[in-house]
Amino acid sequence: MPTSGALPTVALDGLGKRPFGLYLHVPFCATRCGYCDFNTYLGAELGGGALQAGYADMALAELRFARSVLGQACPQVDTVFVGGGTPTLLPAADLARLLSAVRAEFGLAPEAEVTTEANPDSVDERCLAELRQAGFTRVSFGMQSAVPSVLRVLDRTHTAGRPQQAAKEAFSAGFEQVSLDLIYGAPGESDDDWRASLEAALITGPTHVSAYSLIVEDGTRLGRQVARGLLPAPDDDVLADRYLLAEQALSDLGWYEVSNWGEPCRHNLGYWRGADWWGVGPGAHSHVGGMRWWNVRHPQAYADRLAAGHSPGAGREQLGAEDRRVERILLEVRLRDGLPLRLLHAAGLAAAVRHVEGGLLEPEAHAAGRAVLTLRGRLLADAVVRDLVD
Repeated sequence: MPTSGALPTVALDGLGKRPFGLYLHVPFCATRCGYCDFNTYLGAELGGGALQAGYADMALAELRFARSVLGQACPQVDTVFVGGGTPTLLPAADLARLLSAVRAEFGLAPEAEVTTEANPDSVDERCLAELRQAGFTRVSFGMQSAVPSVLRVLDRTHTAGRPQQAAKEAFSAGFEQVSLDLIYGAPGESDDDWRASLEAALITGPTHVSAYSLIVEDGTRLGRQVARGLLPAPDDDVLADRYLLAEQALSDLGWYEVSNWGEPCRHNLGYWRGADWWGVGPGAHSHVGGMRWWNVRHPQAYADRLAAGHSPGAGREQLGAEDRRVERILLEVRLRDGLPLRLLHAAGLAAAVRHVEGGLLEPEAHAAGRAVLTLRGRLLADAVVRDLVD
C-alpha cells in the first residue's frame, strides 16, 4: 500500500457511476461480547493518540485524506454507515462532527441514507434527538435477544426490554428507519426463547430486522468455552429450524437478503452489489473500481500513520475479472433479486438447472434468466453457491 494512498487510474474510472458509500468504524466497546471477533477495543486497552476521546479527530483526518486521494473524481456520498464497536460510546456531538465533515468534504446526495449502529443501553432520548437533528436517518440497535438468560450467555449488558424502548425513542426522535439485530442459536436458547425474541422485536414496528445464526469464532471467549466443552456448539438442524421460525414471523416485512427482512439497508446493498465505498477507521476495508484495501487494525498504528500524513492502509489488491465474477455470485445469490445467469460458466449453469429441479432455485426466475433462492435454498445457500461458481 503506497503511503500516498494513490489509486490507479483504472480504479478511478467509473467512479460516480456506481453508488458510493462511506463506512466509519468506531472500534470502542464498553465490554467485549463473548462471541464477537470484530476489531474492537476496551478503553483500558489503549492510550496515547488512540484514546476514545480523540477518535473523532483521527477519523476526520482520514476523511480529509480520502477526499484528497479521490480528487476531482470524488462523487457525492449516497450512504453513510457508522459501525463498530459501539459508535454511540462517542458523544453525539462527535458523530455529528463526522457527518458534518462528510458533507463538507464530499457532499451528501439528496435522500442519502445515514445509519449509525447503537447498543440499546448506550443511547437515551436526548442522544437520539441530537443524532437525528445532525442528519442521521437510520439507527440499528443490537438487540440480539429478548430473553435474559440468552443475553447473559452472549455477554450483552442491556436489560431484556431496553431494545424495544430504544426503538420507540428513536421513532419519537424522528428517525425514518429503525432496525433491530437478532442472533439465534445461542447455547441454552429454546425455540420458545427465539419466538419470544422475534415477537418482542416486532412489537415496536421496526422497519428492518436482521436475524443471524450464532457463529462460534476461533479466538473469542465463546470459542474457547465451546472448545473446552463448557458450552455446546450450535446444532445445524436447530439453526435451520430457527431460521424457518424467523421467516414465519418476519414474512410480512419481506426478505431481501438471506438474513435481512424489511426496508433494505442501501449501504449494505452496496456491499452485496459491488458498489464503491471508502472505509474509515482501524481495520476498515474499502473498495473502489475493483481495488480493495484495508487499514491497519490497531488504533495507535492508525493514529500514527495519519499524523505522519500517510495512508493508514495495511495492504491492497486489484481484483481481476474472474475475482469480481466469483464475488458477484457469492454475494448476489443471497439477495431476493438473485443474480443473472449470464454470470455462470457451463458447470454453474448445469448446477442451476439441477437446483431448480431440486427445489433450491425458483423456476420462474430461472426461466427469466436469474438464479433466485427458494426458502429451502436459503437454508442451503452456501452449498448452492459452491455449485454455481464452478
